[in-house]
Amino acid sequence: MTRKILITGSAGFIGFHLAGLLLKQGWQVHGLDAMTDYYDVRLKQRRHAALLQNPGFTCTIGWVEDMDLLTRIGDEFAPDVIVHLAAQAGVRYSLEQPRSYIESNIVGTFNVMELARALPVQHLLMASTSSVYGANTEMPYAETHKADLPMTIYAASKKATEAMGHSYAHLYDLPTTMFRFFTVYGPWGRPDMALFKFVEAIENDRPIDVYNHGEMYRDFTYVTDLVRGIALLIEAVPVRPDSPADIAANDSLSPVAPWRVVNIGNSGKVRLLDFVDAVEAAMGKPAIRNYMDIQLGEVPVTWADASLLHDLTGYRPNTDIAAGIDAFVRWYREEYAPGRD
Repeated sequence: MTRKILITGSAGFIGFHLAGLLLKQGWQVHGLDAMTDYYDVRLKQRRHAALLQNPGFTCTIGWVEDMDLLTRIGDEFAPDVIVHLAAQAGVRYSLEQPRSYIESNIVGTFNVMELARALPVQHLLMASTSSVYGANTEMPYAETHKADLPMTIYAASKKATEAMGHSYAHLYDLPTTMFRFFTVYGPWGRPDMALFKFVEAIENDRPIDVYNHGEMYRDFTYVTDLVRGIALLIEAVPVRPDSPADIAANDSLSPVAPWRVVNIGNSGKVRLLDFVDAVEAAMGKPAIRNYMDIQLGEVPVTWADASLLHDLTGYRPNTDIAAGIDAFVRWYREEYAPGRD
């Protein structure tokens, strides 16, 4: 029997790629997306249009904040699994519009958990972020490290959803996996992300802003690696342990709930200056670099320990940064060729 999955944020960068992968694997996928204007809605519409070419994909346009809508989707589609990706994204935007993060990330996530509890689903998977590690300086970041010092409302809202997910897993025996993304990039990426901004500016002979004078490090994770990790985690359903002694030293599995958090990262840090060099090489032209101080709320380094992901799934993200950037540049030049609407 075909399994059914609800993906919130299905017109988003990651949701689009995940839906495409699961459709290829034979899932029946229903997407929910609000099509917000945080960035160009036309890009979101093109993503959904591509997914709709597959008869296994259906979608609803609406908000996760709308509980009545979620309930209707649950009644009509009856998913076996939910992957909750819908969120107000962006570290820097959270400095300007913090309220939107509370409404979307916390209220919306609560509604999704209520739906998952009511159905109930076999597995609830929800997106978090490496930003929750905040002021933690112990590297590489491991799921068992403390993550109690978020530096932005975006990070705080995501840490809150992790705690909410744990409480529902404990109270209602709802198998829940939180996954922490690191810096995701690749074709169909968001226009507010660094790679998109760099490529667009270089292509149009405009300067790029290089923060902290390029002395920042990120664990860049190629989007197809990321969604493969998510797809594999769907089958790694957490089970409440009989005893804390049954939990491996590196496992974030809760001692009192079927809940865990998992890093999905490339397990390597890349210096921002080297990243810019790779973008220039892929584009065949130099950037006009505008060196700037680090922005408020930014951390200088992110670096994932992804050993738990490997232990659970046998998989390690491994796309080389140069190959990933080259794929994005090819997509960008095709998608935004002169004269194309």
